[in-house]
Amino acid sequence: MSVLVDQQTRLIVQGITGKEGTFHASQMIEYGTIVVGGVVPGKGGTTHLDRPVFNTVLDAVKEAGANTSVIFVPPSMAADAIMEAAEAGISLIICITEGIPIQDMVKVKTYLASKSCRLIGPNCPGVISPGKAKVGIMPGFIHAPGSIGIVSRSGTLAYEAVNQVTLLGMGQSTCIGIGGDPVPGTSMKEAVELLMNDPDTEGIILVGEIGGNMEAETALYIRDYGTKPVVAFISGSSAPEGRTMGHAGAIIGGKHDTAQAKKEILQSCGVHIVDSPADMGKAILAALGK
Repeated sequence: MSVLVDQQTRLIVQGITGKEGTFHASQMIEYGTIVVGGVVPGKGGTTHLDRPVFNTVLDAVKEAGANTSVIFVPPSMAADAIMEAAEAGISLIICITEGIPIQDMVKVKTYLASKSCRLIGPNCPGVISPGKAKVGIMPGFIHAPGSIGIVSRSGTLAYEAVNQVTLLGMGQSTCIGIGGDPVPGTSMKEAVELLMNDPDTEGIILVGEIGGNMEAETALYIRDYGTKPVVAFISGSSAPEGRTMGHAGAIIGGKHDTAQAKKEILQSCGVHIVDSPADMGKAILAALGK
């Protein structure tokens, strides 16, 4: 079993004819993901990468049975693209776009509250269930089917965790890049809950960072409902207060936003903390007693 994406995923790519959309759609097709088409207003009726292009997401749902969308459109258009997908009945929306204005995402979150869909991102690498489906920009070749779930605010550190787990022979069940923006579609706690409820996930690696309260919220959930070992790395230990570090959401606003504060609450709730990203794989192996 996996969460979010699998062999039943029927994917459309919003913005498929652009440079990024073309490259990553090709990679997803090569990986084996079922890509049923793309959506580019005004280009309906054409084909791209041997897939049909539709004018609207609703057309893609009606004509190709799409149930998942990945978004590669400019920041100024991304909020509308997300809401269009939700309105059309897409159940899983993964937004790769970086730089979406915060006020646009606040509007999106309010809109999605009345819809039966899940948003991953924005500003994220996507989701992959190795051997089943890849929806996003992650390098598929470093992943291997297995039993470790990974939830990360950082794309590059997620890849580091993946590579370590692969080299240690454990593989991954599902890797979820939730993104580094201040207003994410799916929180860290929500992603961890999905993996806690997945029978094929034995252990979980969390990659957090400074800014916001997601790690604290996740820690309390693990304390109260966790049934599997969790290892966490929190980046930004040397970040100065008030300065954005990398991601728009990675900024220390107070003493509870620091890396040290996040480590302390996670550790107090039973999470195994590593101080170096090089130790994530070894730590989850040890936590599982292997």
